[in-house]
Formats: sequence, structure tokens, C-alpha cells
Amino acid sequence: MAQVDFNERQLTLKLVYFGPPLSGKTTNLRALHGKVDALNRGRLMTLETRDDRTLFFDLLPIFFRSNGLSFRIKVYTVPGQPMHEATRRVVLQGADGVVFVADSSPDKAGANRESWVGLGKNLTDLGLRIPVIVQYNKRDLADAVALTDADRFDEPERPLYPAHAVAGDGVLPTFLAALQATWDQLEGAMRLGQKFGLAGDDFMRTVCGHVGGDERDIVAR
Repeated sequence: MAQVDFNERQLTLKLVYFGPPLSGKTTNLRALHGKVDALNRGRLMTLETRDDRTLFFDLLPIFFRSNGLSFRIKVYTVPGQPMHEATRRVVLQGADGVVFVADSSPDKAGANRESWVGLGKNLTDLGLRIPVIVQYNKRDLADAVALTDADRFDEPERPLYPAHAVAGDGVLPTFLAALQATWDQLEGAMRLGQKFGLAGDDFMRTVCGHVGGDERDIVAR
């Protein structure tokens, strides 16, 4: 659950990028970090493991002048290798939303599905019912699976967010979609907009500008 301090008017959210090995989780995080002005972000930290790495950084407090709200986002990746199951579970603890980064290569369909099942098990074990946004990365591949044929992970109407994270394409729309879904869930559970006096659309526009985007990066729901 989000960390909320109503006395200090501070809100902290945690988003986690999850997916099979080498699907582009780290590339997404590096691209996102690179799009944010240095004054608005923390240092990109890396915890190396034998076969993969966990990265994380903070988007530093976003201050809403109209109501004095201070807002921080913590963004993490998790290692995709099967041996790092314990690390994935630890990183997922306290998450408010997840970006599942699937690989667009047709021969990675099995790895995508295996990782998705693992995500579901971890969320269940941790008692988390949080929004999950699905990105299909590596859309530049010549044989990339068509999105119309791609696995939607048991929800036929699930939106899929295409990306070529190496080039930075699709990185912001995916991140903002995850943030929007997270805000919507928290708004329903905690009435954040009412308590903080902040409309969801204003929240999204301000965050979008903070991370170097514009309103075209906010995909219509």
C-alpha cells in the first residue's frame, strides 16, 4: 500500500518492473531515468547478482503548489533468472503497481508465460492485489509477434503497450499507464483526490511534465 502521510501531505508510491530474463526491464529503467531532468531524480542504483541485476531510483518529490502535496515514486526492476526468486519477492513487497515487460520474440512466449505465472504466485503469496500493466518490448525485431496474436495473459481485453526500450520508444507511455492505474486503484480505496484536493487528471499531467513527457504520452484509457 502507498505510504501516505496526511499530516506532512506526502505520498510515496512504488512501481516494480517484472518479466523474464533479458526482456528489457533494465533498459526500460535506464531509459526512463535518462528522460528525467537530473534535478528531479535520484541516482540510478544497481545491485549486481551473478546473472542479473536489480536497479532502482527515486523520482524526487514532485511538489503540487496548488495544495502543498509532495509526491515521490520509487521505481525498481527485479532479476529475471529463476534462481533469484527470493530477490523478486523481496523487491515486490510493498509495491503499488507492476509493469510486466514481455519479450516480443516468438520464441520467448514460453518464458513470458512462465514469468507471468511466477508474478501471480508472488503477488498472491504477498497478499498484493495491485494493477499490472503489460508492455511488449523489442518491437524492432523483424519477427516480433503481432500484438493481435500476443499472449494477453488470461484477459482478452487487456491493453498491451508496445515498446522499443533501447530507443526509448514506448517507455514513458508504459510508465504513465502504470502510474495512472495505480492512482485509480488508490483513489478508489483511499479517496486520495478528495483528501489531498488533487484531481487525477491534474496529477497525471504534472507527473508527465516532471518526467520529461507531454500529454501525448498519456495513453487514453
